[in-house]
Amino acid sequence: MSEPTNRAPTATAPDFDVIVVGAGPAGSAAALEASRAGRSVALIERGPYPGSKNVYGGVVYGRVLDDLVPEWWEHLPVERWVTRRSTMLMTDHQALTVDLRTEDWGRPPYNGATVHRAALDSWLASLAEEAGAVLVPSTVVTGLLRGPRGEVTGVRTDRPDGDLTARVVIACDGVNSFLAKEAGLHRVPEKGGEHLSLGVKETLALPRQVIEERFQLTGRDGLDLEILGCTRGIPGGGFLYTNLDTVAVGVVLDLPGLARSGTRPEEVLAGLKAHPAVAPLVHGAEVKEYAAHLIPEGGYDTMPELAGDGILVAGDAAHMCLAAGIWLEGVNYALGAGMYAGRAAASAISTRDTSRRGLAGYRRMLEDSFVLADHRKLRRVPGLVFSDRVQRAYPGLACDLLQDLFQVDNPRPKPGLRHILRRTARRHGVGLRHALSDVLTGLRSFG
Repeated sequence: MSEPTNRAPTATAPDFDVIVVGAGPAGSAAALEASRAGRSVALIERGPYPGSKNVYGGVVYGRVLDDLVPEWWEHLPVERWVTRRSTMLMTDHQALTVDLRTEDWGRPPYNGATVHRAALDSWLASLAEEAGAVLVPSTVVTGLLRGPRGEVTGVRTDRPDGDLTARVVIACDGVNSFLAKEAGLHRVPEKGGEHLSLGVKETLALPRQVIEERFQLTGRDGLDLEILGCTRGIPGGGFLYTNLDTVAVGVVLDLPGLARSGTRPEEVLAGLKAHPAVAPLVHGAEVKEYAAHLIPEGGYDTMPELAGDGILVAGDAAHMCLAAGIWLEGVNYALGAGMYAGRAAASAISTRDTSRRGLAGYRRMLEDSFVLADHRKLRRVPGLVFSDRVQRAYPGLACDLLQDLFQVDNPRPKPGLRHILRRTARRHGVGLRHALSDVLTGLRSFG
């Protein structure tokens, strides 16, 4: 056949009502909802099967699945239910941990679960197929098709049969979404990876019994540990999650900060694994996988426009990843955004208006839900979390404060808490004005 061209569809009906690009959580949720609404849907995946190109050892927060899959906890490919949530502040020789355990998260309706993305993505895509979506694997989308007024009318692909046309295209093609960029939906050009982080992770094999003894777990209980102060001064953080018979440990590093540091990400990860607070947890483990991926962490203010004529954007493609210190979430926002994108596309098609205006219901749904409500509320937090004081000063200040408080220096009398606090703050270069400013920012955001 001839080479695909950037042409408008003919007067005949398009190939599909909806084309979804990317079979990750956002894409599969969009395809599922649009199919359930009776629309013909193509779910295009560049890999040979959904999840084939994903590496992941993290936590999914499943409440959003209540709207998608009744009693989802009976079907989700869970590794472990997170019943222990810890936050660790770290220096090169200290660690201070806040550790919460609760039985409430170990039974329905649950809170979070560790999963493997390959299993999660395959499961979600299978639900979309069961609802009627056509999965189109091993296919790379190379561009957008346009109509006479510039509206999106489908996609160009590397398939021998070329173009596929649709009334609405939903771009779920990842953090560097070239479809959103080609559609002109990015309002502010990105410069040198600004607002992007690099996540690097190792999956370490340990016998299930060793994991449960080492992390004090039973049955399907699991641990989610988030770490601050472990990235050698590069803005970012670390994590450790337990699966059934593996442990995922990694770091998330601000991309410009990593470039300025001249440090390789695997060196930062090796330093975390060798830290006295982490080394005993991963001792004797065998590396099964090393992986790296980009994460959009700029928050609300870096999101592109979410709708154009004939196109919607969801998930990582829309920078819907919440990096707010105590909340590090992405998959649940992708699921929510994909679900609403599928509903909005189906509704716009039913009214025969797939223009930007006709698709505006998508934004309204997101505004009324946790997806944009959370991001708007916490829009200042990424700047706070990645600031020098939070990254460099506060972990050491907190560790030294507790160490000085618990230090017994008999026969000298114990110093007062205010004296220890003032002394420790001076040692770490934290002034009262800056500390109060950070506290006020945190209160405005989290309050």
